[in-house]
This record gives sequence, structure tokens and C-alpha cells, in this order.
Amino acid sequence: METPVTLSNLERQELITQFIEKNQRVTIDQLRAQFLISPATARRDLKILAEQGKIQRFHGGAMANQHEPPDFPTLQRASEQAEAKKCIGKAAAALIDEGDVIFLGSGTTTLEVARHLVDHKNLTVITNSLLVINTLIDAQGITLIALGGVLRRGELSFMGHLAELTLSEVRPAKVIMGVFAIDINGGITNKYLPETSTGRAIIKAGRELIVVADHTKFGQISAGLLASINVVNTIVTDSLLNPEIEKQLLALDKKVIKV
Repeated sequence: METPVTLSNLERQELITQFIEKNQRVTIDQLRAQFLISPATARRDLKILAEQGKIQRFHGGAMANQHEPPDFPTLQRASEQAEAKKCIGKAAAALIDEGDVIFLGSGTTTLEVARHLVDHKNLTVITNSLLVINTLIDAQGITLIALGGVLRRGELSFMGHLAELTLSEVRPAKVIMGVFAIDINGGITNKYLPETSTGRAIIKAGRELIVVADHTKFGQISAGLLASINVVNTIVTDSLLNPEIEKQLLALDKKVIKV
């Protein structure tokens, strides 16, 4: 293919994006031959496209973005480890004192925590979860603060810049967070990269981090790093947690509650 000399930089970069998406993985030499451009121009175009999030660069070339699979809706996940989540939710709710200001994250396990808080008489709950909001909306003893932001429909949670602005203005005593994956060395990780920044802001906002997660989440690592294991204060999980993992957590001075 001979690229017309009248193509603008933007037009050429759009054609390069399409070429990469079609071939999945290309080298600088392939781009040079395909578009009759110099290696320096090819590298500059790839740098611009990578900064725009349209491709992923590697040494000597680029590849198409690897898209995350569609969200598995949170309501459909509610049946997974359902009994364990109910027990975890009850145990985590028992850690909350009257008068506390807490943050409740999104997910089916934190939803179980919310269900065990409805009878509290003096509690402030900050949340980015639409499900938590709906659960606590009629709880007269709870002051409910909802984050704004972009709605992630699969998770029924709010994320993004507006949510993070609100988080920068609050200081909950306790953050209760469900996790997608947690590992001694890999830390707390999330599969949905666009939400990673919001997750980090949630962790940063609180003075104490309580992780609620059934045993299937441990020893797993996903794409987006939220925080190292060092920031966790308390872990509430079920009785099937691997004893070796529990031993490692205790050696790191983490409080582990098994139900």
C-alpha cells in the first residue's frame, strides 16, 4: 500500500491504528514498509497513539489493546460463595462502632456488610455502591453520603474523577472493601483497569482498611494494582482460607478473622 503524500499526521495515525488492530502485532519495519515513512516517524506515531490509549507499545513495535472481557454483573455474582459472604458481612459489621464514619466499597460481599448495618442508630456511611445506597436508604440512624462519578453498570458503582474529588474531601475512620484478588506478594489487585485510580483513592481516604473476601480471592493476582498488602489492617474471610496464607498474613501482623 502506498500512503498518499497528502495524508495529514492524524490521518496517517488513524490508518496505523487500523493496521495494528487488523494485524494485532506489528514492528517498526512493517510500519515503515506499509506507510512509506521513516523509522523515526513510525516511532513518533506509536508514541502518540500509545499516549492516547489506542495501542500498546513494545520495544521495536506495537500491539492492539487487549480489551477486558465484559463485566460479569454484580447481581449475578451474588450467588457465588453466598453463605460465606453472608457470614463475612456479619462479622465485618460487628467491627463497626456506633458513631463511626466508614466507607463501604462496591461488590457483593460489602453489600452483605451493609445489610447488617441497617439497625445502627448513629453511623455515617460513605459509599460508591448503588446497591449499598439502596440497602441503607431507609435506615434512619445512618447518614448516607454517596459519591458521584461515572456509573459502572456491571458493578453498579461510581468511579472516575468526580468520585475521586469527593474522596479527597472525606476521612472515614474505616474503609471496608471487597477485592477481586489478593496476594501476599502481588498485593490487592483489580481486573477492571479504569476503576483502579478510584480504588486507590478509596484506600488512601481511610485510616483503617478492612478487606472482606472469601477464600477464593486469595493467592490471585489481576491486572491493576490497588495497593500492597502492607496497607491492610484487618481481613475478614471464611474458614476455608489456605492455612499457609493465613500464617503469612499473621506474620505480617495482619488481623485475620475467619468465620
